[in-house]
Order: sequence, then C-alpha cells, then structure tokens
Amino acid sequence: MPEPAQQSKEEAGTSVPASSFAAVTGAASHRLAPGQYLILVFIMLGASVGDALLSKGMRQVGFVSPAHPALLLHALLNPWVACGIAVLISFMGSYMTALSWADLTFVQPATAFGNVVTALIGRFWLHEIISPMRWLGIALIVVGVGFVANGPSKTEHSLLTVSHQDQT
Repeated sequence: MPEPAQQSKEEAGTSVPASSFAAVTGAASHRLAPGQYLILVFIMLGASVGDALLSKGMRQVGFVSPAHPALLLHALLNPWVACGIAVLISFMGSYMTALSWADLTFVQPATAFGNVVTALIGRFWLHEIISPMRWLGIALIVVGVGFVANGPSKTEHSLLTVSHQDQT
C-alpha cells in the first residue's frame, strides 16, 4: 500500500499523482510562485481599470435601458466602453486562472485591494467625490484582506483522501 504522500489521484478519481498535485497547486507549502502573485495583481488592476473605462465611456454615452437595444449597441461602439470590455475579458481569464490553483475564498479577498485602486481611479481620474464613510469602508476591507492573506491559498483535503482510501 503506498504512503499517503505517494497515493495517486487515480484512487481518488483522477490520474494526477498526489505529490504532483501538491507541487502544482502549492497545497503542501501554501506559497505562491511569483507568477501567481502577478496574476493576482493583474486581477486587482484589471477589474479596477476595466470598470473605470466602462464608467468613462458610459458617461459619454448617457442613459441606456434594456428596453432600447439600439442604445446598448451604441454604447458598445464607444471606444472607452470597448476598451473596458477588453480589459474585463482579460481580467476574467486571469481570474479563472487563479481559481484553477487557489480557493475562491483566497482569490476574492486577496484581490479585494482593487477597491482601493478603484477609489483612487474614481477620485483622481474620474473626479468623483468619495465620502469619509466610503474611505473608512475601504480601510476596513484592506484590514480584512490582511487577515485573509495570512491564510493558506488552497484548502488541503487530506481527510477526504483518507476517508476515500478507507472505502476502497
């Protein structure tokens, strides 16, 4: 009988060795590779910049309604909106990539610092007024991100592996 660290994922329903799976996902050490940190930074910046581009474009387009599809099509032709959509599509690809190697409960809060970036873009590029209560809320988010950042990026499922092993 193989040792638990050498148990293959085939026994658990896939063909990836457990040791390889841990190396790829970082489940054993919970450390992220530099490229993974870059993906998280791009997720944070991509969402903020994409949303800001959409906001700038929609200010130029004006009010649209699903009841008037022609206005929605007109909005899609605005260069700021089109660029915002392109950035948000690349954001989504990066987000999906991050979710392939980390838990949602790690990725979402870890990228929540984007709220600060969004507020700064809104304030200095879009010239929005941000109330002290909003700044306080953003500060609380940053503190919460600090708690999440100290936790593991991937949940280990060793109990599931052991219980599945007992069944076979």
